[in-house]
Amino acid sequence: MADQFELDLVEISPNAEPPVCKIMDYKKFVYEQKKRDKALKAKSSQVVVKEIRFGPQTDEHDYEFKRKNAEKFLKEGAKLKAFVFFKGRSIIYKDQGQILLLRLAQDLEEHGKVEAMPVLEGKRMIMFIAPKKKK
Repeated sequence: MADQFELDLVEISPNAEPPVCKIMDYKKFVYEQKKRDKALKAKSSQVVVKEIRFGPQTDEHDYEFKRKNAEKFLKEGAKLKAFVFFKGRSIIYKDQGQILLLRLAQDLEEHGKVEAMPVLEGKRMIMFIAPKKKK
């Protein structure tokens, strides 16, 4: 029958009793499958992580500037990795770094939610903020 319609006989399930076969245009089937896979891949989105770096004694103007950038990143849909970098003996100001990151989280509350609270890793105190879903 496949030769009569100038199509291919494709084995669907070889382990079934009796084996299941289908008459189809195999090249067209493979082409459509590739097209479908490409469309699914185009719809998926990559997660972008943007970083913002603070010092433990970041000035008010610098903080506001970086907060505006963080707000812009979250509006674009990127995750935010905010961290305070402690140089040398400034590690004694851990509490100031934590206060700074919590203040940032509070200021960005309407644009994103905190994914991970501030954690000290070596000389860095890191916090992650994910953007809120758009309605």
